[in-house]
Amino acid sequence: MNQKDREWIRQKLDRILPQVIKPGRYVGGEWNMVKKDWEKTDVRVAFVFPDVYEVGMSNLALRILYGRINSYEEFLCERAFAPWPDMEEKLKQGGIPLYTLESFRPLLDFDVVAFTLQYELSYTNLLNVLKLSGIPLKSEDRKNGTESGGAYPFIFAGGPCAYNPEPLAPFVDFFFLGEGEEQFPAVLHVIQQARKNGKLKEAILVELAQIQGIYVPGFYEAEYKPDGSIQQITVREGISETVRKAVLRDFSSAYFPEKVIVPYTEAIHDRVMLEVMRGCTRGCRFCQAGMIYRPLRERSPEALLEQAEKSIKATGYEEISLVSLSTSDYTCINGVLKGLMAKMEPKGVSVSLPSLRLDSFDVEIAEQVQKVRKSGLTFAPEAGTQRLRDVINKGVTEEDLLRTAEASFKGGWSSIKLYYMIGLPTETYEDLDGIVEQARKVLELSRKLGKRGCRITVSASSFVPKPHTPFQWAAQDSMVTLREKQEYLRKKLRDYRIKFIYHDVEASFLEAIFAKGDRKVAELLEWAVNAGCKFDGWSEHFRYDLWKQGMEEIGIDPHFYANRRISEDEILPWDHLNSGVKKSYLLGEYKKALTEAVTPDCREKCSHCGVCPDLARPVKFSAL
Repeated sequence: MNQKDREWIRQKLDRILPQVIKPGRYVGGEWNMVKKDWEKTDVRVAFVFPDVYEVGMSNLALRILYGRINSYEEFLCERAFAPWPDMEEKLKQGGIPLYTLESFRPLLDFDVVAFTLQYELSYTNLLNVLKLSGIPLKSEDRKNGTESGGAYPFIFAGGPCAYNPEPLAPFVDFFFLGEGEEQFPAVLHVIQQARKNGKLKEAILVELAQIQGIYVPGFYEAEYKPDGSIQQITVREGISETVRKAVLRDFSSAYFPEKVIVPYTEAIHDRVMLEVMRGCTRGCRFCQAGMIYRPLRERSPEALLEQAEKSIKATGYEEISLVSLSTSDYTCINGVLKGLMAKMEPKGVSVSLPSLRLDSFDVEIAEQVQKVRKSGLTFAPEAGTQRLRDVINKGVTEEDLLRTAEASFKGGWSSIKLYYMIGLPTETYEDLDGIVEQARKVLELSRKLGKRGCRITVSASSFVPKPHTPFQWAAQDSMVTLREKQEYLRKKLRDYRIKFIYHDVEASFLEAIFAKGDRKVAELLEWAVNAGCKFDGWSEHFRYDLWKQGMEEIGIDPHFYANRRISEDEILPWDHLNSGVKKSYLLGEYKKALTEAVTPDCREKCSHCGVCPDLARPVKFSAL
């Protein structure tokens, strides 16, 4: 698109933006935005977060990869987000294609359109973004190029959902498994060189498939048994039978963006985010992130303190969040917090720890980080009884909860949120009673300590079995059962005036279908998008009635994916995608769960999951 056409888009936007909610989502020009010369770059990437702007701008992966790609002179990276329905309607009425915020260019102009897949219920948004961009949904329909003779962009996706991307396989040219700081630039270099050599799309995909972590679904084909399970997965000649994730080995010195974009409109997480470590050693059996991000690697205290100072200076933010899967497990947490507070407290900058475990909670740490701005505390017992916590290998006790609650109340906190899951494998109503009893004990403890007006909240999400976890073979409870459990807890907790928050069971059901789905589910996804489904993770836009209609019309049995316990010898849709954790280890953990046996933290004893032996060097933890 030429300069004249882009000016036409801007003139149209000037007229429609005053008519939409939060026009700041669509104008760009933010502080620290990178604007590069289009003509001086070889490969141009549109990085799309398939959700609304304020959610996407809070995503750490977007912050890292946007900065990383733009650090190369030969590459350009610009951002796009799923437009809210009011803006989508205006774009359609005005004939305006979806554009990037940096240059107002349509996504169709780019060489690569890259999506990050953080959540299964964003899949409809991914396809809707393609529709709004004038890009055909299916890869096979993009092979012959555009009507004007140009090539369609490569459609590329990564993130945690890429570990089972089969429901999206017909729509995405290639997926990436693993950590992208090194591999994303490697992908772009292959495309850059191949284009210079005049190679066509198919030949480029063959080259990309040689990069560790790159999965080209068009090179793999599943054959099915009459019962719907997979008979075998065949692979094109010359392509690896399995795709193994890419691991960033030198995490401590890895690229980290200091000049992150500061949105004009408020983001969900409007702060500096420092990633203190990546991975987790705990081994919770329901947790996909804890498995796929192994092994644990820590960033040095010196690097974190330097990044904090530079980031605050470059952004003007008033809060720093130390992020990871379990930040209080970071080896040098006390030293880093003291160093940060010494530097940041005089500037009025607060420090937060969003992820606190009951068994590693330190009230002194909490007091340190909330000297500037005190807020509530959130803890995750996950299950109401020790039996069920052993099943999921949570590794915390009720004593940990009560000790932590007491320390919190004595430290001046008056709001505690307790996070649980319902529908976990082997759960009974005794486990639900345990949730109520734990919340009651915490409430009574606050009164015993003379803390009147304390707010105790119980939040219960519905368990969704995820690929590459020990519970990938487990069934999700039926929607009827989950509703009954929610109502049971609601009534019991109401007796104690404890606030209860729970999730939409239909949304959790759909999440399970796509989490464990195969390529047959893609037809349902396409039907739903054409029927108008989008923003399925937002209750005000979720249309389960349409999804149900689509299942009936297409003839897909959703319970086959969500509510069926999978046999141990069945080929899984994601078996050819290797997270580094051995399938035999996951199965062993599943069997241990059913016998209520626990596995220790792998900092204490190696559990032989299979990740570490394939690294170039053994994993070491920072010294205190």
